[in-house]
Amino acid sequence: MKLFKKNEFVEKDIKREDLPKSIKAIMTTITTLLSFSMLIPLLLTISVSFTDNETLMLEGYKLIPSKWSTSAYEYLFKAGSQIWQAYGISIFVTIVGTVAGLFVMTTFAYAITRNSFPWKKQYVMFVYITMLFSGGMIPIYMMVSNVLGLRDNILALILPLCVNGTYILILRTYMRTSVPPTVVEAAKIDGAGDWRCFWQIVLPMCKPVVATIALFLAVAYWNDWYQAFLYIVKNDDIVPIQLLLKRIENEIQYLSNAANTGLTGVELQRLNENLPEESVKMALVVMVVTPILVTYPFFQKFFISGITIGSVKE
Repeated sequence: MKLFKKNEFVEKDIKREDLPKSIKAIMTTITTLLSFSMLIPLLLTISVSFTDNETLMLEGYKLIPSKWSTSAYEYLFKAGSQIWQAYGISIFVTIVGTVAGLFVMTTFAYAITRNSFPWKKQYVMFVYITMLFSGGMIPIYMMVSNVLGLRDNILALILPLCVNGTYILILRTYMRTSVPPTVVEAAKIDGAGDWRCFWQIVLPMCKPVVATIALFLAVAYWNDWYQAFLYIVKNDDIVPIQLLLKRIENEIQYLSNAANTGLTGVELQRLNENLPEESVKMALVVMVVTPILVTYPFFQKFFISGITIGSVKE
C-alpha cells in the first residue's frame, strides 16, 4: 500500500502577528487615515449645523468656523412639543416594526427550513416571486388605504415595511447552515414542539443574523418618511420625525424663494435675513442620523458574521 506524503508547500494563513513591524505600521497608518477621511463628512455636517448663517455665506463650509451659532437648532426646536412627539412616534414605529418584522420573518424562515413542512417549496417560490415582481405603487396604495383601511393609522407606517423577501432567504440560509438538524431532531425526540425548538434552540443559535436583520429593519423604519407622506393625511399626531423635518425644510425653502422673488412684504424679507437655511439643513441631518450612530455600535459585532454566513448561496 503506497503512502502519500502531504505536500510540503502547503499555503499558510498569513496572520497580522507574522508580518514585519514596518508592514504593520504602514497598514495601521493607512487604515487610520482612511477612518479619519470617512469621518470628515460627518464632522463637517455637525460643524456647519453650528455655524452662524452670515459666516457660512461669507466663508463657506469649514470644519472650524470663525463664528459658532445654535440658531439652526433654536429654529427647529421652536416647534416645541411637536418635535418631541414626532420623535416619540418614530421611536415607537421603529421598535414595534423591528420586533414585528423579526417575528414574522424568523418564524417564516424556520418553517421553510423544516423538511416536515409540506408546502415548503411553494412558500419559497412565493418569496422568490415577490422579489422578482412587484405590483407597483398604485396597487400597494389602494391595498393599504382602501382595502385595509389604514389611512391616518399608525399601522400604515409599520405593515408595508414589515416583511422583506431577501431577509427571509438570508435567515433561511443561516438556519440551514448553522443549526444542525440533529439538534432539532433530538429536542423533538425529548418531547419539544416546534415552538419550543424555535425559541430555545434555533433562535439563540441565530443571534448574529437576527441582530443584522434587526439593524437593517431599524434603519429602514427610522429613515422612512414616504409611508407617512402617502398615508398620513389629516392626523398630524402620528407624523414621524422624518416627515416633520421634511415639512420644515420645505417651509424654509418656500420662505427663502418667496423673499427672493420680492412677492412678499417687509416682515417676510426680514425673517428670511435671519433664517439659517443651510445650517438648518445640516441640523436636520444631525438629528436624523444621531440615533442610528448611537445604536449601531451595539450591533456591530454581529454585523459581519451575520451577513457573511447568512448570504451563502445554496
